Amino acid sequence: MWGNVGPRVAHLSPLERVRLRRVAVRYAGHGWEVTPGACLANSRFVCGRAGCPTVGCHPALENWEQAASADPARVATWWRSRPHGVLLPTGRAFDVLEVSAHLGRHVLDALATHPAGFGVRGPVLVTPTGRWMFLVRPGDPLRPELEHCFHVVRHGPGSWIAAPPTRLPEGIVRWAVAPEQARWQLPDSYLVQNALIDALRAAGVTLTSDLLPGQLPLPRRGW
Repeated sequence: MWGNVGPRVAHLSPLERVRLRRVAVRYAGHGWEVTPGACLANSRFVCGRAGCPTVGCHPALENWEQAASADPARVATWWRSRPHGVLLPTGRAFDVLEVSAHLGRHVLDALATHPAGFGVRGPVLVTPTGRWMFLVRPGDPLRPELEHCFHVVRHGPGSWIAAPPTRLPEGIVRWAVAPEQARWQLPDSYLVQNALIDALRAAGVTLTSDLLPGQLPLPRRGW
């Protein structure tokens, strides 16, 4: 499968390889399905599949949706010989609401004083490119106000996220709020979505429900 791509895979210390495996197994032990990601080689990712054109972070297994597992023993075997990224399929144990760093910080601050208390504060991870991922209970679609808002992306069935401590070309994925800090609990999706809506409106972003009939949205602003 891997042919001669092995020497080009990024060198990781034995400690870092062990850490990837240990963390992947811990996710699985808490019921989060895991799938191995392609290995970082310089500034691109290689999965070992002949002719694979994808150079960004992606699953190492072609049938990753079916192969993903929460069996710690099975998960451990994937990291025995290669420094795979740790990918978590979404739409199963959790969905993910992805936002920019600016919006993410604002929402995290708002959730810290939310009337719902601890129940609205779940795990949040941050990518080295500045994307914030809020893990929430699965199954709820985006509210109408967010459905066509490019500031918020929902990851549900058929998608995945790179989880800490996966290394990307720009750096390592990290937790802003680790699962242990949230007691491995997930907040209600709509409570987090409500906080996102409040933050967007406070920033002057016009949402669909704010428009009068016949109005067009205002030009979108970068974050």
